Amino acid sequence: MKNNYTIQDLIDILVTLRGENGCPWDRVQTHQSIKKSMIEECYEAIDALDSGNDDAFANELGDVLLQVVFHAQLAKERGAFDFDRVVNEICTKLIARHTHVFGPDKAGDAEEALSNWEKNKKKEKGLKTYTDALKDVPRYLPALMRAEKVQKKAAGAGFDWDDIAPVYDKLREETEELKQAAASGSTEKIEEEFGDLLFSAVNLGRFLNITPEIALAKACDKFIERFGKVEAEAEKEGLKLDEQNIQKLDELWERAKQK
Repeated sequence: MKNNYTIQDLIDILVTLRGENGCPWDRVQTHQSIKKSMIEECYEAIDALDSGNDDAFANELGDVLLQVVFHAQLAKERGAFDFDRVVNEICTKLIARHTHVFGPDKAGDAEEALSNWEKNKKKEKGLKTYTDALKDVPRYLPALMRAEKVQKKAAGAGFDWDDIAPVYDKLREETEELKQAAASGSTEKIEEEFGDLLFSAVNLGRFLNITPEIALAKACDKFIERFGKVEAEAEKEGLKLDEQNIQKLDELWERAKQK
């Protein structure tokens, strides 16, 4: 064991793990078998960041880096590219898109810098229309994040409300349409209208300058915390949650909200 390892050490370790005398699990992995791990590790890194524990954050960032190196090693084995190519790609991209730093463009604030980035990104990817830009948003993103990105890109084309009032109106309109769909009993129509309602809710969040994905995550955390208090209150009264009617559960819930 060494006190300090480098990126080359990590690459060499992956080569060993994938080698003839390496780890039986690592040797049989493919891009497809580990692709979900990259998503999971990214979320775990964000959890560590939000925890405020820098040691945990560094540890989880290492797991994210492992995924990059692992995929690069798999690609190298099939003759596609290696880790150096990955580094070259991102360095080239950063320079090419920051023309206000490495080129002739100017950016006096973050908004202008982002505008330059988007302009250069479209040029780099050959995105000729605004529709091309919308289609370029990855389908694999969580749906709330994808909706937000799609809406922001559409707003860049001027496809947006001038103020927030119509956004609230649209949310109410979509709620009524969902009620009508539910009354029809058509699963397909209900799903469609429910999707429209969520899309409108994301739009409202954008106008309120909040990130829908983060807001929903916090709502989940709040629900879990309150649910724990509800269960604790039930235990104090010698009650089992799954044996209570909705009125009693609501009473416990309201009590938990006060704590």
